[in-house]
Amino acid sequence: MSERGALRTRLDLLAREVAKFGVVGAVGLLVNILVFNLLRHTTDLQVVRASVLATFVAILCNYVGFRYWTYRDRDKSGRTRELTLFLLFSAAGAVIENGVLYLATYGFDWNTPVQSNVFKILGIGIATLFRFWSYRSWVFKTLPDRALPAEEAALPAERFLEQRRPTETVEPDPVRN
Repeated sequence: MSERGALRTRLDLLAREVAKFGVVGAVGLLVNILVFNLLRHTTDLQVVRASVLATFVAILCNYVGFRYWTYRDRDKSGRTRELTLFLLFSAAGAVIENGVLYLATYGFDWNTPVQSNVFKILGIGIATLFRFWSYRSWVFKTLPDRALPAEEAALPAERFLEQRRPTETVEPDPVRN
C-alpha cells in the first residue's frame, strides 16, 4: 500500500470513529438534557446538582454505546481498567461540563431555564473534546496488531534501506563512444 493510500485509510478510519463517537454522544446529549430538564422542573434540586445527576446518567448510557458500538473492535482484555479509566475521564469531563454551568449560574447569575440550557450545552461541547481525546487515547486503546498496518510499519525501514544501498554506477560503453 502506498504512503498516500495508508494515510487515506487511516483518515477514513478516524472519520468513522468520529462519526460513531458523535452518534453515541448525540444520544448521550439527549439523555443529559432530558434528565437535566426533568430534574430541574420536577424537583427542588439546584441547577448544578440536577446537571451533575443528568451528566452521570448520560455517562452510563454513553459507556454502553462506546463499548458495544463505537469501540467494539478495541482491546477487551482489561475491562476493569477500562471502566475505571472511563469513569475517571468522564468525571473530569463532568467537572468541565458542570464548571461552565456553575460559572454561568453562580458567577454571572445567568439562571433562567434558557440560559441554563445554553451553558449546559456549551459545557458539554467543551467536555466532549476532552472526552474524545481521552477515551481514544487511554480508555479504548487499539489492539497492538491493529495500531499500524504492516505495510505502513515497514515503510520507514524500506526507505532507510533504499538510502543505504550503494548506487549503481554505469560505466560508459566503449563501443558506443
